[in-house]
Amino acid sequence: MILLKILMPYYIGANQINKQSLRLHLKSVGTLLLFAVVLIGGLLGFGKDNRLGNVLSSRSAKPGYVKVEKVVDGDTVDVSIEGKTTRVRLIGINSPESVDPRKPVECFGIEASNKAKELLSGKFVKLEIDDRQQNIDRYGRLLRYVYLEDGTNFNKEMVELGFANEYTYQTSYKYQGEFKEAEADAKINKRGLWADNACR
Repeated sequence: MILLKILMPYYIGANQINKQSLRLHLKSVGTLLLFAVVLIGGLLGFGKDNRLGNVLSSRSAKPGYVKVEKVVDGDTVDVSIEGKTTRVRLIGINSPESVDPRKPVECFGIEASNKAKELLSGKFVKLEIDDRQQNIDRYGRLLRYVYLEDGTNFNKEMVELGFANEYTYQTSYKYQGEFKEAEADAKINKRGLWADNACR
């Protein structure tokens, strides 16, 4: 009986400590579960938008690169910049029309558009501004050179392969000489739209 009286305070104290520890443990588990639900909801796109998904996607790109969201045609693309879709018009080239509702589909327009989709759709690219050109054209599109991850200048590639013409709008641009040479080479070798039977 005397021993019980001596041990009882220690038993009660230990029991209270265990209860406190249990409450703290349950609180921690609850917090972790709440965080997990929010994280999974963000990844699955729950809510009004998928901002968390956009952030995680952007982090998978190389520094300075943006993701191509859509290829409009052979010389225009939509890219994602800080989670916002932005339209980009490629400097120094003009591909045959394939989507302009005001104009009929031009010779080699579909082929040019398909080539651009093959090289750019869903890819990460780097954009280069040209100090000799405006930043934005009259339609609100960014004016840029587009580079593939291997360093290829996509604008020049389209001209070189015969899927676009060299195009100078009002003032000369940084790579004008290179693009003109690329077009001349495509013509000589009858590549793409310059082939004998391209538009027949």
